[in-house]
Amino acid sequence: MVLRAEPTGRQLRLAAELRRLREAAGLSAREAAALLGVSAPQISQIETGLAGLSEKRLRRLAAHYVCDDEEFVDALVAMATDRTRGWWEEYRGLLPTPFLDLAELEHHATLLREVQFLYIPGPLQTEDYARAVFAYRAPELPHEELEARVRHRMQRRIVLERASPTPYEVVVHEAALRIMVNDRTASRAQLAHLLDVSAAEHVTIRVIPFDLEGFAGAGSAMTYAGGPVPKLDTVVRDGPHGAAFIDSDAQLAAFRALFHKVEAVSLAPGRSRDVIGKLAKEL
Repeated sequence: MVLRAEPTGRQLRLAAELRRLREAAGLSAREAAALLGVSAPQISQIETGLAGLSEKRLRRLAAHYVCDDEEFVDALVAMATDRTRGWWEEYRGLLPTPFLDLAELEHHATLLREVQFLYIPGPLQTEDYARAVFAYRAPELPHEELEARVRHRMQRRIVLERASPTPYEVVVHEAALRIMVNDRTASRAQLAHLLDVSAAEHVTIRVIPFDLEGFAGAGSAMTYAGGPVPKLDTVVRDGPHGAAFIDSDAQLAAFRALFHKVEAVSLAPGRSRDVIGKLAKEL
């Protein structure tokens, strides 16, 4: 068995789900290994994403773990047998791993929902906007990495532009629309891009206006990626030390509710377009 040096986010998620199934069945790694006819270290390697497993072995494990959710097991099989090497792999070794994991997550997502308060969501950023965001940090990024981050962010648009685009729902605060991370020309172009993208049927942009009373949800920024089944949804949140990928059932349920709560107080798409258009004219 060849061990992986660096499992991808998708491989780690599969590993975590297999560990959860085993623990829910009340089996130790040694007991699971005996049922599968392998060693306990091999189960450990599978459950840490260092080793893969075949469809046959995965279905045997699911049966031993008494998992009768066929749709869920089928989704796990698809993850285990996926051999996709997406465009993001060209950035391995150039960018931090979470950049690659986010692109992989978006590629496989059945839907994307995003809430942002201070920045335009990544897949909707123009090149000038993204470059200004990445350039404003201390210490400054080397030129090569800064440009690689900008290219990577622009390529993330693929999920919105491909033949079968991913449904994308965005809630953005008016503050993010007004903050000029670059000059007026670039800010005007960014707002114009939002208007263009929002015309697509698969993209919905809603705005939370400054004058909304009783809004205390500014800490609820998130990217919510839908999986093939709800159990395989994922939430991504930015933190001081990088992106955090959240996938426990309880937390996913909480973030689903939080998204709908924020969405409910935002302006309808038509009124949101009016706000964006008005701000663009004011620049």
